[in-house]
Amino acid sequence: MRLILLMVLAALLSGCGYNQIQQKDEAVNAGWSEVLSQYKRRADLVPNLVNTVKGYASHEQQVLTQVTEARAKVGQINVNADDVASLAQFQAAQGELSSALSRLMAVVESYPNLKADQAFLNLQTQLEGTENRITVARGRYIQLVQDYNTYIRSFPQNLVAMMFGYKTRPNFTVENEAQIQDAPTVDFGSSAPEAPPQPAPAG
Repeated sequence: MRLILLMVLAALLSGCGYNQIQQKDEAVNAGWSEVLSQYKRRADLVPNLVNTVKGYASHEQQVLTQVTEARAKVGQINVNADDVASLAQFQAAQGELSSALSRLMAVVESYPNLKADQAFLNLQTQLEGTENRITVARGRYIQLVQDYNTYIRSFPQNLVAMMFGYKTRPNFTVENEAQIQDAPTVDFGSSAPEAPPQPAPAG
């Protein structure tokens, strides 16, 4: 009799979306892991990037320091994707690193020898690819969270979700998403800026 009741209960839970909740929850977890992996990949590139630029533009200390500090701040955050405040802090730190990298890339335009350095070109390619992967991973995560949240808020799955303690999960907010949406510009195809005209010698 007990076995029959368990089988009936399992059938009811399955019909009410319990198994689908598990699958969607795991998909969100996997999507978040991919987001973290790609952001870590970018952070790991920063020290080599800074050192390479420093070899040609050591006097650009302010920009180099900003990138290093932004990277350090990212590494200090223990993000919890289920906590709104923690996720917002994580996004803000990643946005600061994106902005710092953008400023660094703008500085690089003034150093044609650096732009021709093979080590730098390799880093450029890796950074560009990583920024693309971040965009893809973040976009996929947004969709997975939206799908999960919509599912557990719909009837009758919402009853099962409440019964087992499943709650909606925070997502990238519009404000912070706008802050980190634009990847740093890493296109070095343009020529170096022309030197300003020199004043004619007095005579």
